[in-house]
Amino acid sequence: MGVAKKGVFNIYNGLIHKFLYKNDINSIHILLNLFDIEDNIKNICPKYISTYHIKKNISRRLKQKNNNHLISLNLGQLIHEDIHRLELYIYLEGYRNGFFNNNWANILEKVAVENTPLEELYRMNHLYHFDTSNKQVRKIREFVDQKLKELESKNKNLHNSIIKYCNNILKGKVLSLNKFLDKQLTIEYNLKSFSIKEDYSLLTLEELNYIYDEIVRVVLKSGLKLYKEAYWYGLNDRVLKRYR
Repeated sequence: MGVAKKGVFNIYNGLIHKFLYKNDINSIHILLNLFDIEDNIKNICPKYISTYHIKKNISRRLKQKNNNHLISLNLGQLIHEDIHRLELYIYLEGYRNGFFNNNWANILEKVAVENTPLEELYRMNHLYHFDTSNKQVRKIREFVDQKLKELESKNKNLHNSIIKYCNNILKGKVLSLNKFLDKQLTIEYNLKSFSIKEDYSLLTLEELNYIYDEIVRVVLKSGLKLYKEAYWYGLNDRVLKRYR
């Protein structure tokens, strides 16, 4: 059994590497089939929020530049696919770990059975995925979130995965951002004439390093939030799967 688990673990890591670093989309589908969760996860998608916050923060930080909005736009165009791929990986990690946590699923199922007729459980597509108004459910959600936060603070698995990915995939692109900046046209005029000039303000190394650090900061913050949300969805789907 130990050898079998090790083999699956090696396959899993290999597929994750191909997806993250080789942009192999097929690896994700193989992973979902490997853990038999594709039918459960297909109706729930990650919220891709990091790119939005990155662009917003960078534009605000570079407000002294005339082309700050254009810089943030070009940055988003350059890295959004890489960011989305990372967020999808984080989401799947959270969902998978929640889906296979039978201990917490048992606790959540007990509450569900106490508050929901059995015939309704057999028909439900969502349990407490989006609704934690029930006091018992809310306490479970808060407890799970806190435990996940404590576990991440201790082992830093998510943190290390994000840092490694950013260093290998994003850093080089960000530091070469000047190559991808569009030129902005400015109009200078007076009562007699006007002229159109190209405003092409390059980013300094200090600014480029700031942009990269801000990307990492945003992804680390939103990544943990995304992981906890996906974990909760996986936990709920594990309970519902018992009634299908």
